Amino acid sequence: MRRLLELVRFARLHSKFYSELYKGVAEDCDDISRYPVISQEAFWQASENGGGGLLTASHQNGIVFKSGGTAGNPKYSYFTAKEWNDFTSVSGKGFRLNGVKAGDRIANLFYAGELYASFLYVTDLIQQADVGVCFPISGQTAVAESVALMKKLDINVMAGVPTTIMHVISYLQKHGDARPEIDLILFGGEPMYPDQLEAIARCFPRARVHSILYASVDGGELGYFDAATCKNGEHRTFDESTILEIVEEESGAVISRENVPGKLLVTNLNRRLMPLIRYPVGDLAAWSEPEGRADRKFRLLGRSEEGARIGPATLYVQDLLTVFNHFAQELHILNFQLLITHEQQKDRVVIKVVPHQPEQASSELATAIVDHLYDQRSMLKELLAKGTIHPLGLQWCSPDELESNARTGKTKRVLDRRLGS
Repeated sequence: MRRLLELVRFARLHSKFYSELYKGVAEDCDDISRYPVISQEAFWQASENGGGGLLTASHQNGIVFKSGGTAGNPKYSYFTAKEWNDFTSVSGKGFRLNGVKAGDRIANLFYAGELYASFLYVTDLIQQADVGVCFPISGQTAVAESVALMKKLDINVMAGVPTTIMHVISYLQKHGDARPEIDLILFGGEPMYPDQLEAIARCFPRARVHSILYASVDGGELGYFDAATCKNGEHRTFDESTILEIVEEESGAVISRENVPGKLLVTNLNRRLMPLIRYPVGDLAAWSEPEGRADRKFRLLGRSEEGARIGPATLYVQDLLTVFNHFAQELHILNFQLLITHEQQKDRVVIKVVPHQPEQASSELATAIVDHLYDQRSMLKELLAKGTIHPLGLQWCSPDELESNARTGKTKRVLDRRLGS
């Protein structure tokens, strides 16, 4: 709590965003639940134009990454050099517990360039962990070349997003003689689903498959996979550097009991340039252990209202609102909902839209909206071209075809059916 109070005082003093946000909270309040949960929309609006309304100082050293957003409204995450080092150092400590051994040869197949963080993050955290040898191949390398390098260099650990890993599996189904000897597969950025795990088991029957870490460029370090105690989908909190909370989606009440689903919030105690205090990660989770355990274990339950992870990309609810606004003259929307499923080893998204007037609901307009969304989120278009995701769909529907919260009656903005919810 001392570190939380220091962070809050600093943010209040140096960030216009937090100064306004905390006007109604007493100066020395040490109850974190009294502080407002951040609105992602307001947070990212305050970060525009170099972060003038959000950052606590001018950015003089360090690194900047892009973390989604539409073409006209990109989101940038700012780190000082020390904050980036802290991020990768703490992550490296967690990485040492996920089953990697001294001498393991690790292929880093995460994405690089275009301000993506994952490739550099994984490279740096492996060095900070001081276990294993990193081979920075990158996810953009042609699959045939990646496979050839892994076999030639005797790589035994493959790390990447499930999308990239499945491209490797698909290639090896046709080129079995090129198969490297892999005994551990580490994935991150999106879940791994049963059909994908089955395909991996057929290709690498002796390989263990689990999370590399739970982290994001905007949320920072969120959880580590402890190979001794965690099941697939579970992680442990980084008590050293974060306060992780699970809260009710509607009321915001803090959930302390086990097996009760809620929205995940993070407070990062190390980041001062771009503070994160009760920031919604965008995932649903539930505690897997009783309260009071150090580095308490939790399990992920899919995406929350903020957005939907589609392969290695994220489609935010705000992105859709921006696209709908582009068609404001042709279409007035009463409501909408995102439905995400997983079929044939690929994610599928259907945007269910309730038009104000049924005559507005034409197939031509549906196509135009989807095409504009592809233009705004170019990564989705790239993933479709590679056959990584199913085409985005837009379905016109009536109000009673949208699922709502049984208690409050509010529309559930995101329905993630991939984990059986």
